[in-house]
Amino acid sequence: MEAERQSKPKILIFASDACAYPGADNVGQIHADYPTNTYIIRVPSPVVFPEDFYFRCFEKGIAGIIVMSCGHECPYEGAYDRLAGRIARVHQLMKERGLDPQRLRICAIC
Repeated sequence: MEAERQSKPKILIFASDACAYPGADNVGQIHADYPTNTYIIRVPSPVVFPEDFYFRCFEKGIAGIIVMSCGHECPYEGAYDRLAGRIARVHQLMKERGLDPQRLRICAIC
C-alpha cells in the first residue's frame, strides 16, 4: 500500500475551519474514503496563503491543490472575495509559466 501511495500524484486540500472542514470531514462520517494520495489541512481561512505558496507546493511535488472555502458565508468579512481574486491571479501566473491552471481549484462548501 505504501508503494501505491508514493506512486500516485499528491493532492493537497486546504479546508476552512468554519465550513469546509466539517464538510470534508463528513466523508468519514458517511463511511466513505478519500484516496490515499489526498492530504487535508484544516486552516482558519485559505486567504492566508500568498500567491507564491501555491508555486512552492507545485515545486515540491504536489500535483494538485483544492482550496475548500466557506464561500461568501465566510466569517471573515471580504475573505472569500480576496481569495477568489488571489486564485484568479495564480491561474494567470500558472498559464504564463506553462502550468495547467486546473491543478489549482477553488470550491465553496457551505
